[in-house]
Amino acid sequence: MIALITGASRGIGRAAAVRLARDHQAKLFLVYRSRVEEAEAAKIACVEAGGEAEIYAADVSDPQAAKAAVEACVARFGRLDVLVNNAGITADGLVIQMSDEAWQDVIQTNLSGIFNTCRAAGSVMLRQKYGRVINLSSVSGKRPNRGQANYAASKGGIESFTRAFAVEMGRKGITVNAVAPGIIETEMSARVRQAAEKEIKQQIPLRRFGQPEEVAALISFLAGPDSGYITGQTIGIDGGIAL
Repeated sequence: MIALITGASRGIGRAAAVRLARDHQAKLFLVYRSRVEEAEAAKIACVEAGGEAEIYAADVSDPQAAKAAVEACVARFGRLDVLVNNAGITADGLVIQMSDEAWQDVIQTNLSGIFNTCRAAGSVMLRQKYGRVINLSSVSGKRPNRGQANYAASKGGIESFTRAFAVEMGRKGITVNAVAPGIIETEMSARVRQAAEKEIKQQIPLRRFGQPEEVAALISFLAGPDSGYITGQTIGIDGGIAL
């Protein structure tokens, strides 16, 4: 298995990479934007888990950078079986106070970044007549938080994009799905968790936050052979908070 993972230096991206290395002995192309030391540590963790890994710096919100990342992966490993679109950012603020920059940055990274990588990887997968695309959405796509209109819009867009792309790619046996985590214990969610941990857990039927490794387990399943008849779906992994 050859897998390219964006946002792979930490959090869910790193956990997914390690899980693919462990479950599938995957050869991993770990794309990160700026945290080279964390990317190097993720690479080491993947090798220790039984895989092979290369790191590559790219901002996937840039169409040319995203295309170059896919091309570099194929040049290194010869093909691309799995694309995990995990790169994402937040820039919270009320709509009436939100800057143009905060809106554009989140949409460009979270939504356009997925379009950019899928466009490039899709061509490769169509030639291969095989592929697994896994896009990271969020429970916020259906249950948005106050001050996250840009983030919620990007995640809702990801889910619609996933369905549309699945229709286009299915004729060649390529599956396209989205995973929608709830509140997972990562650096991105730290501010929210610390501000109102007790109140938030009361809203979660399982009464706890999720772990990156739990999301990674679902990603590993969708990347593997047993998920071949699942496509166009958004699968929640949120402890029931979306209920």
